[in-house]
Amino acid sequence: MGFELTPRAEDLNNRLTAFMEEHIYPREHDYEQFTGDHNNLWQYPDWYQGLKDEAKKQGLWNLFLPEEYKPWSPGLTNLEIAPLFETMSRSAWAQQIFNCNAPDRGNMEVLAKYGTPEQQEQWLLPLLAGDIRSAYAMTEPDVASSDATNMELKIERDGDEYVLNGRKWWTTNVIGSACKVMLVMGKSNPDAPRHQQHSTILVPTDTPGVKMSRPLKVFGEYHSPGGEGDMIFSDVRVPVTNLILGEGRGFEIAQGRLGPGRFQYAMMFVGMAQRSLELMCERAQQRVAFGEALSKKTSVQHEIARSRCDIEQCRLLVLAAAEKMDKYGIDGAREDISMLKIVAPKMCEDVSSRAMQIFGGMGVCQDTPLAHIWTTSRFCRIADGPDEVHMSQLAKMTMRSLNRQSQP
Repeated sequence: MGFELTPRAEDLNNRLTAFMEEHIYPREHDYEQFTGDHNNLWQYPDWYQGLKDEAKKQGLWNLFLPEEYKPWSPGLTNLEIAPLFETMSRSAWAQQIFNCNAPDRGNMEVLAKYGTPEQQEQWLLPLLAGDIRSAYAMTEPDVASSDATNMELKIERDGDEYVLNGRKWWTTNVIGSACKVMLVMGKSNPDAPRHQQHSTILVPTDTPGVKMSRPLKVFGEYHSPGGEGDMIFSDVRVPVTNLILGEGRGFEIAQGRLGPGRFQYAMMFVGMAQRSLELMCERAQQRVAFGEALSKKTSVQHEIARSRCDIEQCRLLVLAAAEKMDKYGIDGAREDISMLKIVAPKMCEDVSSRAMQIFGGMGVCQDTPLAHIWTTSRFCRIADGPDEVHMSQLAKMTMRSLNRQSQP
């Protein structure tokens, strides 16, 4: 278990690092100023597409798809993908430049794994090309959505169509004009066993009956240009060919979608936390208070040391999970992935909070990425499943594993 970079991964990571330094970091303040202006809501800066074109030209594109998804995958293992995600996640908006952003990457994995050739032609290929974006509509306001079997949006068959009625919210990325399709999870078979009641279906965003009632704010701010929408589905009709995999397979699809995505999402937090630590160290060495540099103060030294320990522990856990996924598949890495769901966002929240404290007023304003990193980390501890659910699941898996080991 050495986790050394392969020559292929090292080359890609060096190229990603150079791209970040040349094209991403110099544009961070430009991006923040543009998207923070409410006159520009749900729009991208003029130069944004040019960066995506350059990333595609340099072969830094769709790196997230593991090798089992050939011919669309670049052929990387999960262990090779992990450090690449850390590098590209050091800036809040960089993943999309490389077409490796959520929720698109999860939706692309679903279509690559479960989609029909027709669904792949219509939706997967444009997503892989970066020509469109997508959303995943799962969470509902009237039920505890941490339990996927609670979803109540109705999916009812009527001849050659399915009719959808219900409400979804926190539908990430649905607001911008680039979003052309949603993967919607709803209840299609209410009398079936609990985990076979739901289905996932493709719904183009311009389908009659689809309405966004309002954009949602996160800690008082819109996540423009993608945003999170509160969505109403009123007699929305789509052809039966839009169903993914089959009736009653929605929970199965959700579980398959969330395994690789959680691993990649965890490495995102490592990248953001590492950036926070580097900014923290730089600030501590430059800033003087009460006659000495902050870096000379024991309390600051302890925060830096604690942060480095937290990041390295999480990084190693990600790499261990990646290695197990490569060797044994998702099932062989479930306990590690479950641990990452708990550890990664909280680790990043803690590290970015310490960095903000050392920066003082500058740390909570738009002059650094720290405030965005902190709010993203805190938001994801709810948006991607509450900590309590992940801890309960891990505890159950741990007890089952220990019981098996104790049996003669």
